Amino acid sequence: MVNWRRLTGVAGLAAGAVAAGAGAVVRAEKIAVGRIRLRPDPAADEPFGGRLGEETTVLADDGLPLHVQVSGPANAPVTIIFCHGYALNADVWYYQRAGFEQGYRCVFWDQRSHGRSGRSDPELVSIDQLGADLHAVLEATAPGDTPVVLVGHSMGGMTIMALADQHPELFGSRVIGAVLISTAAKTVDPVAWLPPVFRPAVRMAIPSMVTGASKGRIAEVVERGRQSASDIAFFGTRHLAFGDARVSPTVVDFLERVIRATPIDVIADFYVALVGHEKRHALKVLGNIPVLVLSGDKDRLVDPRVADEVAASINDAELVKIHGAGHVVILERPEEVNAAIAGLVARAVTGYLGDG
Repeated sequence: MVNWRRLTGVAGLAAGAVAAGAGAVVRAEKIAVGRIRLRPDPAADEPFGGRLGEETTVLADDGLPLHVQVSGPANAPVTIIFCHGYALNADVWYYQRAGFEQGYRCVFWDQRSHGRSGRSDPELVSIDQLGADLHAVLEATAPGDTPVVLVGHSMGGMTIMALADQHPELFGSRVIGAVLISTAAKTVDPVAWLPPVFRPAVRMAIPSMVTGASKGRIAEVVERGRQSASDIAFFGTRHLAFGDARVSPTVVDFLERVIRATPIDVIADFYVALVGHEKRHALKVLGNIPVLVLSGDKDRLVDPRVADEVAASINDAELVKIHGAGHVVILERPEEVNAAIAGLVARAVTGYLGDG
């Protein structure tokens, strides 16, 4: 979608212009970023990306290797499986890993073509395939009757919906709870953040722009632009991913590096998958278990009102809006996010033991 796509720096024309020598703009960006970096930064010493669990490989149904990390006590009452979003990887769950791996068995995996997982055949890139991948991860890391809570951010929430669509029998038996963060059950308007006068033309241009940017020499130019436009990427990431401009510069840098590490052709392939997303019919299945729907109320990528629609479509779902937070709320407001997840896990375990 163009908003997520812009977040990744695939707006290669802008990045390329910067890289080619829009000198005055570059100097202004550097001065502004330099001032931001002088502010107090409580996350400056955090070793983002440094938390590792036991690493393993799970094979998807097409044989693709999926990179998985498992941490936490083996005898924990529940396994929590975390599913990351578009153009990200499992490292973005840094604060959730720190918050939950002491008391729960936690599984973090890189979705196909993302992070350290294998590169997918483009023909197999779809939200449905991600649901099948999650099923493979679940079966490999939570065998037998191990109860599972699923947590998904953005595209990861869509992955959970796809699993519910494909394997409704798991929800209420094996899967005892779910957390859907900053996500949608249908295609989100890819240009809703633009002024209304520009939206029709941009909607028409996006598909050819995205697929064209992922091929041959164009892809090389876009990738060079992405790698060289660090200051404009910093501002774009801060504005589109976070709700509060005072967010830690270290956190912004970390997220921008994760995004930039995702190849342009992967971004293009999954853009097409996201545009075709439609899983509203699967929300009824999620009503069989406790569900938390969480969103920042300043999410610029998925309208916060979408969270209201998702929650209203799931029986007894809890809705949490975090004031002032943006799309990547898991990094921006981790204490509040972790508290909400912990409450859902507690309710799910209590309900599961009570039913048993």
